[in-house]
Amino acid sequence: MQKAELRKKYKALRSELSMEAIDHLSMAIANKLLKLPVWDASFYHIFLTIEEQKEVNTDYILNILSGKDKHIVLSKSDFETTLMTHYLLTDNTVIKKNTYNIPEPVDGIEITNNKIEVVFVPLLAFDKKGHRVGYGKGFYDRFLAECKPDTIKIGLSYFEAEDTIDDVFKSDVTLDYCVTPERVYGF
Repeated sequence: MQKAELRKKYKALRSELSMEAIDHLSMAIANKLLKLPVWDASFYHIFLTIEEQKEVNTDYILNILSGKDKHIVLSKSDFETTLMTHYLLTDNTVIKKNTYNIPEPVDGIEITNNKIEVVFVPLLAFDKKGHRVGYGKGFYDRFLAECKPDTIKIGLSYFEAEDTIDDVFKSDVTLDYCVTPERVYGF
């Protein structure tokens, strides 16, 4: 299936999920994450949930990271350059929704891509080879391409893998894992 078709399909599937279902599925994903061999790192990049898009609720993962005393990194998106700036989450971090309803830090202590060891990646769909479909702006592909080669990339999805995504680009960065409520995919 083509990315455009997959975007449409998975946005529709997400729109049918109740808030109760989202919480249940998100907690199941967070519990599955605990089984991954990724908890020895120090710097973890995570996206904050866009509730209006019914994204995976990352609050559960944030609690795990806080409990493990990890450095949590959040991004701020620049829609003119389609680049992201990354900030350390601290007690003083102010979070504000941008015009696209993306919760992001206003400012803070900037963290360079080469410090980030694990990235939790938002997505709409993924396939059995670790390719993902996002919203189509390329923010994460550009960001992940600038990370160290050994940075661990973990997709989070309510739904299971598609067999293949037909229109993958050379610039698309593949995932190392994708975690669903039912299973962990390794690529």
